[in-house]
Amino acid sequence: MDVITTYKAAETRTIDIGGVTFAYRQLGPDGGTPVIFLNHLSAVLDNWDPRVVDGIAEKRRVITFDNRGVGASQGTTPRSVAAMARDAIAFIRALGHDQVDLLGFSLGGFVAQVIAEEEPHLVRKLILAGTGPAGGKGIDKVTRVTVLDILKATLTFKDPKEFLFFTRTANGKATARQFVNRLKERTDDRDKPISVTAFRNQLKAIHAWGRLQPSDLTAIRQPVLVANGDHDRMVPSSNSADLARRLPNARLTLYPDAGHGGIFQYHDEFVAEALKFLES
Repeated sequence: MDVITTYKAAETRTIDIGGVTFAYRQLGPDGGTPVIFLNHLSAVLDNWDPRVVDGIAEKRRVITFDNRGVGASQGTTPRSVAAMARDAIAFIRALGHDQVDLLGFSLGGFVAQVIAEEEPHLVRKLILAGTGPAGGKGIDKVTRVTVLDILKATLTFKDPKEFLFFTRTANGKATARQFVNRLKERTDDRDKPISVTAFRNQLKAIHAWGRLQPSDLTAIRQPVLVANGDHDRMVPSSNSADLARRLPNARLTLYPDAGHGGIFQYHDEFVAEALKFLES
């Protein structure tokens, strides 16, 4: 029985899957359906907001991991969302789980949709945050938006996520700084940053996802909570409304004056809603 109650203190573990080592962390109570967190573009284990992880881990077992080629995980990062989903399925099965809930943020939300389509019996419920469907509006522009904001951040000595994830209102700027500071709370056993090759491969996968023909989402019958800020520049918020409309069993929450990182800006509200949704 794990006694770890905070993400800051969660041990980084590894598991071998077909000769490739995957890095992961887990915390929260044993038993019940675990919640697998699927991460965003360029993110490693340390990029999850500890308030979101700790909040959900109060009631549920939470598992975060670096997919193939990301952070401390070995191998080469795939250039397609479908291949990333296959690796995530292999990871879930290797841990011995035959049913999980998924929380997919941004790129992780693309991966979550494919997992639910390919392995419907593996997934009980889905939370899709800051994400969109295949072929969604503006998704093929993510590379351009990301590169320009990285440049802007470099010139102003800020973290790119302050521009990419948050609005530039007074409230957006303040909550952006708070979020970036929370990501630094863990000081020991931090993850390796993503490599340039892995980052490029992820961008290629996102671009290809944005160019796909829209898929038939009616096959995803599981309950879905769709969440985003109402001013998402990375994956335009209209994609969240589109997902909620096209998924047969979905509800939508859009946070005001919030961008791509709306679930981090409104972490208290999001955690409360996510737990209510997962436990209902």
